[in-house]
Amino acid sequence: MSEASTPPTIGRSSPEITAAALATAPGFRSRHLPVIVLAVVLAALPTVLPNAYYYDVAIRILANAVLAIALNLLIGYCGQISLGHAGFFGLGAYGSAILTTHRDWTAPMALLASAAIVGVVAWVVARVILRLKGHYLAMATLGLGIIVTIVLTNEASLTGGPDGMSVGDMKLFGLRLTGEKVWYPVFAILLVFAVVLAANLVESPAGRALRALHGSEVAARVVGIDTASFKTRVFVLSAVVAAVMGSLTAHYLGFITPQVASFHKSVELVTMVVVGGMASIWGSVFGAALLSLLPDLLARFEGFETVIFGVILVATMIFLPRGMVPSLARLVRREGR
Repeated sequence: MSEASTPPTIGRSSPEITAAALATAPGFRSRHLPVIVLAVVLAALPTVLPNAYYYDVAIRILANAVLAIALNLLIGYCGQISLGHAGFFGLGAYGSAILTTHRDWTAPMALLASAAIVGVVAWVVARVILRLKGHYLAMATLGLGIIVTIVLTNEASLTGGPDGMSVGDMKLFGLRLTGEKVWYPVFAILLVFAVVLAANLVESPAGRALRALHGSEVAARVVGIDTASFKTRVFVLSAVVAAVMGSLTAHYLGFITPQVASFHKSVELVTMVVVGGMASIWGSVFGAALLSLLPDLLARFEGFETVIFGVILVATMIFLPRGMVPSLARLVRREGR
């Protein structure tokens, strides 16, 4: 039989379809390659970190990046502002601390219980405050965060009050997690997982519904989207992620104070989202890295670090109003044409 008359094979992979061909496909590059690069960078980073201080900085960046990604789903994609998200972070942290210290629970069980409780609280809160819009919603979430901080400060018998409380080490699969070098891979894996989960969510039909909701809630209702349900789900998801990260951070630090739920922490998270780029997963990662590093980098300008920090943020909002990553990506595409 001649080559031209050879029947096509069905159900078998062609030898031309190789890993290299898949890697050069546009869809692969746009979705999978950045995640692979992130994983490689995170895996290689410990080889250049000289001491525990730099490990601690890296861990703080990773934790903030996961929090910013979850918050960006709410603010950037869903269009719902939250100025009290650190309250859920604090509830997760103190939930694990109280259950392990006063009730002798294991750390994983305390983490799961804290996340479940925060999820229920967030669902109840969302059913009420997500009916508000604009600055009314911002003020409501701000009030929620302040209430959490006040409760954590006043309930001294459980939380230690303003002086804080100690948190025991976490044991996972028989391994005691203690020290920066042990905690680093935990937070690194969580960041990669958060990026993949958020990317899949954004590309799913639910993600397209969220973008429609952000564009126009009325139009989204017209086309049959249950806007209240979507807003509630994203709010709860973002709160549960914050609670989980709060629990892990509490066990990593070994000591927490009510400042973990402060208004300053909430504003810091929102700033990471806005500066990095709303509705941008990689913008959240970049914003978390930038805002976590800037205070340390500006420490040498004693007395002026706050002023310089403010100038950088204001300049970003003026010249890169969509956030750094989306604005720079748009500029690169324009230059490419």
